[in-house]
Parts: sequence; C-alpha cells; structure tokens
Amino acid sequence: MLRDITLGQYYPKDSVIHRLDARTKIIAVIVYIILLFLIRDFFGYAVAAVFVGAVIVVSGVPFRFILRGMKPIAVILIITFIINMFMYPGTILVSAGPLKITEQGVRQAFFMAFRLLMLVFGTSLLTYTTKPMQLTDGFESLLSPLSRFGFPAHEIAIMMSIALRFIPMLIQEADKIMKAQQARGADFESGNLIQRMKSLIPLLIPLFIGAFRIAQDLAMAMEARCYRGGEGRTRLHVMKLQRCDAGAAAALILFAAAVIAEPYLFDMLLAMF
Repeated sequence: MLRDITLGQYYPKDSVIHRLDARTKIIAVIVYIILLFLIRDFFGYAVAAVFVGAVIVVSGVPFRFILRGMKPIAVILIITFIINMFMYPGTILVSAGPLKITEQGVRQAFFMAFRLLMLVFGTSLLTYTTKPMQLTDGFESLLSPLSRFGFPAHEIAIMMSIALRFIPMLIQEADKIMKAQQARGADFESGNLIQRMKSLIPLLIPLFIGAFRIAQDLAMAMEARCYRGGEGRTRLHVMKLQRCDAGAAAALILFAAAVIAEPYLFDMLLAMF
C-alpha cells in the first residue's frame, strides 16, 4: 500500500508541461485552486475535468500512475462524501432517527468529493512534472519580492523542497521497516481498526528514528558544502520564460474565462429553451 503513495514524486518525461518554467506552473496551480472554489454547478466541474484531463494527456504522465496515488486519499473522499450528505437541509430522501439524507446534501456531497478529487489531480501534476530543485527555485523567485520586508523567502523555499524530497524517502523507509517486521511475524492487516493502529507502533518508532538520522545526514552534508543560505548563490540552470509559458498562460486565461462565464451562459441557455 505504501508503494501506492506517489505524493512528491517526479515522473521524468520530455513533454511541454515538463518544459514549462516552474514559476508558470506554480502560478497556474494557485489560479486553478481559486477557480475551483468559484465553481457552483455540474457544468463548471465538467469544464475543470476537461481542462485537467487535457493537461494530463499533454504531460505524458500515465493516468494509471495518477490513479495509484489516489488510493491513499480514498478514505478521505468517502468520509467527506458521507459527512456532507447529512450536513445540508432540504428534501428528505432517507431518514433514520436524527439522521436525514437530503437531496441537497447528496448533491453537495458529490460536488465536495469531486472538488477534492480535482484539487488532488491538479496539484499532484505540479510535483509529477517539476523537479524538486526547480520547485525550490520557482518558489524562491516568486517570494523574493517579500524578502525586502524581511520575509525568509529562500529558507521557506528550501524547507518546502526538503519536505517534498523527504516524502518518497520516508515512504521507502516505511516500506522496508514494514517488510522487516512482517518477516518477524508482525501482522498489520488483520483485526479491527484499533488493533491495526496498535500494530503500527513498532513501525512508527524506527521510522521516526530513521527520519531524524536522514535529517542529520542532510544537515551535515549541507554544512560540509559550506551552505550559507541563498544570498550570493549562483545557479547552473537559470530560469527563463519561453514561448510554451506564454501558451500555458493563454490556456489558463481561457479556462478562467470559461469558468467565470459558464453560469451566465448556462442561464442564457435556460432562458432560450
């Protein structure tokens, strides 16, 4: 199951999306998240699904690889769906004591679950198509204007990069520890939820010890290379905006226009028919 977690992993491919500047992709993801929260009906989510699907096809990242990363959040999606079914008043469909499932609740549950799914799809494409160092440089470049006011732009960027790089390493380490524990007779899959959580304690303790060891090794390596922060630092690959970035900006503007104009166009079509 741990192998199914693909968060923070980079999928190497020579596609247009991979060649985009990291700053372009970061801004695009932020705008995409904002637009998702502006959508209020099914047709708006259909536009978002078509847009994300087109980006996935252009990026060359296999859809099976992305779906594999969705397995760990399946429980969150189900819990979100169930909670929202009981949260909204309206036309009652099913009633069992104080619990009432309404038509508006089911509709909102579908929207919330689909919104969360689209959020994960869109944001995961950022890490799938961008190397950690490129992400670091992109965040640092976007936050650099705030450094004039004392904001630690480089420190925040390097912490985010290290965190993204630590996720696959910790997953791999947890998988090794779990296999070693299973070889010694440990059982992580049988029993109820509480028993499964208790069985994870022998896994978490060596995992935390390994995480501290990796962090210490990283700190010593950075210190041995005379790391002193981002001031005066030079880069091998200088970020430059290209024509493909202009094309991506145009596609994002079209998507934003479609999302904003969709409710008005839908009302006009209803009025005509």
